[in-house]
Amino acid sequence: MAFAPQEVAAVVARRLAERTGEFAVIGLGRSGVAAARLLRKAGVSVYASDAGTSDGMRDAAAALEREGASVDVGMHNLHRIAHAAAVVVSPGVPPTAPPLRTARDAGIPIVSEVEVALRLMPALRYIAITGTNGKTTTTAMVGHLLRALGHDAMDVGNIGTPVSEIALRDPAPAWASLEISSFQLHDTPGMLPDVGVLTTLSPDHLDRYDSVAEYYADKKRMFVNATLPSRWVTTADNTDVHELVRAVPGQWYHFSTRRTDVEAWYDRSTGQLMVMGAPVMPRDDLALAGDHNVANALSALLSVMVADESHRTPEARVAMARALREFRALAHRLEPVSERGGITWLNDSKATNVSSTQVAIAGMTRPTVLLLGGRHKGEPYTSLAPALRRTARAVVAYGEAGLQVHADLASLLGTDVPVHLVPAGASFEDVVRVARGCARRGDVVLLSPACSSYDMFRNYEERGREFARLAEALG
Repeated sequence: MAFAPQEVAAVVARRLAERTGEFAVIGLGRSGVAAARLLRKAGVSVYASDAGTSDGMRDAAAALEREGASVDVGMHNLHRIAHAAAVVVSPGVPPTAPPLRTARDAGIPIVSEVEVALRLMPALRYIAITGTNGKTTTTAMVGHLLRALGHDAMDVGNIGTPVSEIALRDPAPAWASLEISSFQLHDTPGMLPDVGVLTTLSPDHLDRYDSVAEYYADKKRMFVNATLPSRWVTTADNTDVHELVRAVPGQWYHFSTRRTDVEAWYDRSTGQLMVMGAPVMPRDDLALAGDHNVANALSALLSVMVADESHRTPEARVAMARALREFRALAHRLEPVSERGGITWLNDSKATNVSSTQVAIAGMTRPTVLLLGGRHKGEPYTSLAPALRRTARAVVAYGEAGLQVHADLASLLGTDVPVHLVPAGASFEDVVRVARGCARRGDVVLLSPACSSYDMFRNYEERGREFARLAEALG
């Protein structure tokens, strides 16, 4: 039988509680392995599989087998999956993958690793953060603030640490700052955070979704269990966000860098970050560039204050202001990686969509050589042209998306901002050499690619580390 989305969480929770049947875990990346280990610790029978055959995957499979799981690498046993009590899917596995099609055809509930972990940690208090941009930095800020207030809190989810890993900890933390992607939300029907945060919305992942509406629909799953007492924090500066949450029940709180008729705002006349009617800290004390980081700080402060009344005391405000003064840019997010020959090299490898790159370019105050490319995700690059005309020295178009980048921007930018197309098949070192050749003393070389990394790298972190290494070597 097929289950409605609202029924899936209850069915899976019951089968977890009763230890009914075998759970099939699809994908043996970090989250899949953590989910399988957690299920075994809970006494649940586990079948785990992955089509990959790397040495690391085989090592993970052997470790899971020692813990009592049944594991296949290089294949999926579709018959076994079709008779599972539930299927637990890693976010990198597309919905069209054969194991998931088999499960849907057989009426087997499909859930994320996040869903399983939350069901097995009923006492966990958590602030969940989603959005197109800003969610990772906001998640890190929320966790940083919770710890500054004395809580045992961890940053989990799409930020890097699977929720199942903290569920394996004894004792489990009391609080979590949970970054949750659209892919994870698609299969997390039981989501009901202490506070839910929606940072921004803009087109993304159009290589996986058929439309922007489909992508936004997965973001809206954050609110599927909303009730009147639910607490939600959203930006007041994004029309798409406003439209998405229209008529969702709950207590609503808003932040803005443009308006003052909200619960958290940037008072430009005094230079203060204002939350719930009172200043928290001067903007100049926040060591992060750009209004987007002011918005991230406002959303983090507001969501933590909303989460618990004890977080709103004068003492709590002082502790949070002190914590934010200490907060520094995360790796791969406008991260300075080299300063040589009068040229600053900035690693913004986490910018995997056009709107993220737009934010990065908007924050540049010096002539900038932009590295733009990777694996195309379905968005046009034309919207970058106005900001590039203002600040760019040159654009270096590379990777699988290089031809598309060149086609979208070369004619719009003309000779004022040349778009250099690096030939297909060139190495990333070749790409960085071209960028170095364009840069002059006083310039910025910015890796903000607006694309995924999978044409050349395993992930955006690897891309960012290689950029940083080459910046030092070629600088």
